[in-house]
Amino acid sequence: MDKVKIAVLVSGGGTNLQAILDAQTSGALHSGEVRLVISNRPDAYALQRAEKAGVPTRMVVRGAQGSRETFEAGLLAALEEFDIQLIVLAGFMAILSGDFTARYEKRILNVHPSLIPAFCGEGYYGLRVHQAALEKGVKVTGATVHFVNEVPDGGEIIAQKAVAVHPGDTPERLQKRVMRQAEWKILPAAIESVAAGMCSE
Repeated sequence: MDKVKIAVLVSGGGTNLQAILDAQTSGALHSGEVRLVISNRPDAYALQRAEKAGVPTRMVVRGAQGSRETFEAGLLAALEEFDIQLIVLAGFMAILSGDFTARYEKRILNVHPSLIPAFCGEGYYGLRVHQAALEKGVKVTGATVHFVNEVPDGGEIIAQKAVAVHPGDTPERLQKRVMRQAEWKILPAAIESVAAGMCSE
């Protein structure tokens, strides 16, 4: 089988997207290839990262009046246009419906900035996760890559990596450490693992 065609869905700066693209360049990610980046926010810096890497981009924005069905139909149209086989959510700030995730069972990956089942589920995203970890006083946090299903952060875990919490940490400082030490390492590795499995099917 040829390389698995990957779409990365983004909403913000795209640091995890960059980690994936860098892994592709280094050869660490070789069983799949990023063929498309979709953003639900027009100002997402991740779009510039994609363009710089020569990866096609699409914008699918859910407007104030737009329904989830219309939004997901737009996503599906873009994914089908590029014949996408594997989807990676990398800081994608939208919850996907059960109907959508069922179409791509065990073909959608997400990275979450905690050790699931801690600090996960609806309402836990971005700095809120790290704030909650600090408020709880945990000594260890980390990141998790998991398959996506109809339950927010509820899919099967693929990989986890622990990161120490330091005295005096702020949510911002902890976020950066978790990204550098965990997210940017386990996400490309998990994508390679899943893509390699798809190639051997």
